[in-house]
Amino acid sequence: MQVLVIGGGGREHALVWKIKQSPKVKKIFCAPGNAGTAEIAENIPIVADDIDNLLEFAVKNDIGLTVVGPEQPLVKGIVDRFEEKGLRIFGPNARAAELEGSKSFSKDIMKKYGLPTAEYKAFNSANSAAEYIKIKNCPLVVKADGLAAGKGVLLCQTADEALAAVDSIMGKRSFGKAGDQIVVEEFLEGEEVSVLAFSDGQTVLLMDSAQDHKAAYDGDKGPNTGGMGAYSPAPIFTETMRQKVRDKIMLPMIRAMQQEGRPYKGILYAGLMLTKTGPQILEFNARFGDPETQPLLIRMDSDIIPIFEACIDGTLDKCPLQWKSESSVCVVMAAKGYPDSYEKGKSISGLKDANALPGVVVFHAGTKEQDGEVLTQGGRVLGVTAIGKDTATGISRAYEAVKKIEWEGIHYRKDIGHRASS
Repeated sequence: MQVLVIGGGGREHALVWKIKQSPKVKKIFCAPGNAGTAEIAENIPIVADDIDNLLEFAVKNDIGLTVVGPEQPLVKGIVDRFEEKGLRIFGPNARAAELEGSKSFSKDIMKKYGLPTAEYKAFNSANSAAEYIKIKNCPLVVKADGLAAGKGVLLCQTADEALAAVDSIMGKRSFGKAGDQIVVEEFLEGEEVSVLAFSDGQTVLLMDSAQDHKAAYDGDKGPNTGGMGAYSPAPIFTETMRQKVRDKIMLPMIRAMQQEGRPYKGILYAGLMLTKTGPQILEFNARFGDPETQPLLIRMDSDIIPIFEACIDGTLDKCPLQWKSESSVCVVMAAKGYPDSYEKGKSISGLKDANALPGVVVFHAGTKEQDGEVLTQGGRVLGVTAIGKDTATGISRAYEAVKKIEWEGIHYRKDIGHRASS
């Protein structure tokens, strides 16, 4: 079959890389793709949320399966549009994707069905939020309600910081329309873990665990980003914890969405905080995580295409999912200044040398090819991913590859995986 992967980041390069290994796949297109996807697929110059042109392309090119990477087209209803035309597409429809598209909707569902999450309140007015903050104990978390590319969550140690966060989101419109509404919630202490699962609306098939590093700088300091690196598996996520999360969080959410008339097919991604009282839900996302996808897919042993198809067909209970026993690590190499303003168009060298190292795959995120050169084109530029017999080996291999890659103004964390290796 011919497959279309939508998106142009590191997650999408990893998806193309994994899909290409399936004997069921004849050709892959990626829209819009990047310099990395161009090496193993045909890039199509259509942006990820241009649903009309993506639909036209899929119809004209006999696309047998479409896989959606980013959240924006899911929330905008790309799955609904493709299904109306009889096309097979992997991902939740618009009503199900609201689980990520609106944090207040997501929190309301969790509260209604008794899922474990932090105490919260949603606000449409900055003044109301400010009054609430003044009577609450800090620290607090202030979140833009809508999509903010993983950056709309502000951790506030004091009331002044929380009030400044409200002003940034609702007053200065730092995240645009995503800040029309905000959620203020209690701060949870513990260790974060990402749990991704396939769902066909009835069954959930959990992937192995991964741990993301959101903060921009070493030691988990600095502003939140889309993710500066990840590793898999997370040792803190034991088999007992896995069963608990499956039975008390993932399955109940799938059943809740069914109950609400919003059957959920696709990837259900839970960002969890492992607290002293058990796992608590920080957020749900409606798609593969970035950068968690990179270390997860390099460890996935099973062919991913039959799993996508089973999610669409409602036959996930018949699907096995096998994992390599090794550990994997992804180090994100970003442009100077990320997650704030950054320069583009810097020439990247050393990619071939890095890719040639044992167990290493360099996934492109914000790159483009121009006149035979690979140039920086985004905030997160590369996801240097390595697999090894244990996390320490994965870390060592990933950073050995990182050192071979150069461009002007590189920024990356030097402590990815520290929780698993310490």
